[in-house]
Amino acid sequence: MEKALVLTSGGVDSTTCLAIAVEKYGKENVVALSVMYGQKHTKEINAAKAVTEYYGVEHISIDLAPLFAYSDCSLLSTSDKEIPKESYAEQLEKTGGSPVSTYVPFRNGLFLSSAASIALSKDCSVIYYGAHHDDAAGNAYPDCSEEFNNAMNAAINLGSGNMLRVEAPFVGITKKDIVRIGKELHVPYELTWSCYEGGEKPCGKCATCIDRKAAFLANGIDLD
Repeated sequence: MEKALVLTSGGVDSTTCLAIAVEKYGKENVVALSVMYGQKHTKEINAAKAVTEYYGVEHISIDLAPLFAYSDCSLLSTSDKEIPKESYAEQLEKTGGSPVSTYVPFRNGLFLSSAASIALSKDCSVIYYGAHHDDAAGNAYPDCSEEFNNAMNAAINLGSGNMLRVEAPFVGITKKDIVRIGKELHVPYELTWSCYEGGEKPCGKCATCIDRKAAFLANGIDLD
């Protein structure tokens, strides 16, 4: 039986990935990895802990915040930028097709590289992560695209001596489709956190809140 390492942020996409891995490999063969990257709040990390406890999988956390200390990305505690309260489409109109202000520079590349080292050390042969079509659309998050995933998979497979591969099961589908899959797997979405803000409740206005609500409603789920 193979072992899988799942990058787990505590959000909808990564939690659904975790559910898929547990369903396929069994919880005893799944390791969850959460990454602190200097974000402005700990809500998503707390959600990741709750989700991994729910599934009963090993949970590892690492801190890569120093790598992003020079970035002015609006998600980071080192930035004084306001997090936009509008959809990704509206933001892309203003950026002219460049990544949005919540793009953390090469985050998925760094996450996957770190995950590869840990996965090999934990005898895992596959890494799962939740990149999906909506995030890559319009170049909002270029490190969520199918092209990026294929390149990282090739590099990690080569660099591991063909011992490790990367799977992004949602890279060609939308968040609505992800929630449909998760609903079938009875994913505990009530434990997840997507909002870019760290308040008591989701702000409902940032792009990820907008996408989350739309995906839930499209699947008949009334949940913030």
